[in-house]
Amino acid sequence: MSATELPLSSEQIKANRNSKMTFTEWQVEDKRFYALLAVIGLFVLAAAIAFFYVEHYGHYVTGMNNQVVWGMPHVFAIFLIVAASGAANIGSLGTVFNKKEYQPLGRLSLVTAMALLLGGLAVLVLDLGHADRLIIAMTYYNFKSIFAWNIILYNGFLVIMAVYLWSMMDRRKWANEFYKPAGYLGFIWRFILTTGTGSIFGFLVARQYYDAAILAPLFIVASYVFGTAVFTLALVFLHKFSGKELGQSIQNRLRYTLALFIALVLFFELIRHATNLYATEHHGVEAYILSGGDKITWLFWVGQILLGSLLPLVLIWLPSLRNSQKALLSAAALAIFGGFSQLYVIIIGGQLYPVVLFPNATVESTFSDGEIATYSATLPEMVLGVGGVALSLLLIVVAVKVLRLLPERLFDE
Repeated sequence: MSATELPLSSEQIKANRNSKMTFTEWQVEDKRFYALLAVIGLFVLAAAIAFFYVEHYGHYVTGMNNQVVWGMPHVFAIFLIVAASGAANIGSLGTVFNKKEYQPLGRLSLVTAMALLLGGLAVLVLDLGHADRLIIAMTYYNFKSIFAWNIILYNGFLVIMAVYLWSMMDRRKWANEFYKPAGYLGFIWRFILTTGTGSIFGFLVARQYYDAAILAPLFIVASYVFGTAVFTLALVFLHKFSGKELGQSIQNRLRYTLALFIALVLFFELIRHATNLYATEHHGVEAYILSGGDKITWLFWVGQILLGSLLPLVLIWLPSLRNSQKALLSAAALAIFGGFSQLYVIIIGGQLYPVVLFPNATVESTFSDGEIATYSATLPEMVLGVGGVALSLLLIVVAVKVLRLLPERLFDE
């Protein structure tokens, strides 16, 4: 009997952990595997070159300026970090809520979550210009800063996910005792982490488009959309690339999970904008985002609402496409596009609108006070952001190849 055919232990069966499921490494030909690594590695290499270019010449070679200090790399980084929390939700459904259908996906879920977080953090660190500045952030804590809190939350997330994964994979009895506690702790920690990420913007009262407590729950729900969409694409790709069958049942569960959270994001966005439109102080920024923001307005209505939300819901709920894998993949890809659009509107759009220094007064100066700022992402920014995505994919591909993370079978029966 080979290592991949060992039956699960009685402790795992007792814990309702896939009593008939065995796990294996990613079964793919070496040539195809190394070719895939080479393609992904090219993007990581390009990101490294972009980093050294920006580090050498300074941030003036980017599109960022005194008004827009968080640019396209931050959109990629925040997306990856938020998606990491959502990807881990698949594992939580199997552990915390005892959904047996999701339990075979727990290992891949946690590895995907850790890879996404590391990719997002890599983009943030490299965008500092001098990556060694991270040492200051790690050794001198200002606990009045939400950024300091997030450093603790990110490191804690990685440690908890690692212990959680170990408890899933280790067959020894004493190791299994950590499975449930790690699952519950990971579930709680994800909420805190995503709340902290959303609060980065919610606590910034100077920016009219940021100052909102609802941003924390909005980011929590959005994390489920991003994470589920990324996990769905990864799961289908890994099975397709290795020629394995993926059951329709698990695809439909992911399909309806994705639809539920997309609908919730739309609901929170509706409440958020309705609240801002009710408050007179936010009328200006709402008019800019919803109707007068040119590129920002187009990204909101077309990118986030139409293509990123409504169209995926149609692809999921349309009866004729109910069991279509192509429709599921299209919906997941569009949800990811909608997520990038949403974060671009929040992060970039919120900075383009001028800071209101004196309400009900016109402010003009040579420093562009009171004027709508401009921003266009440059090639180094885009390459750095895409490199973070590539790094996450590289970590996932290597992990599934060397560790037994994939269920041997995911047939409907």
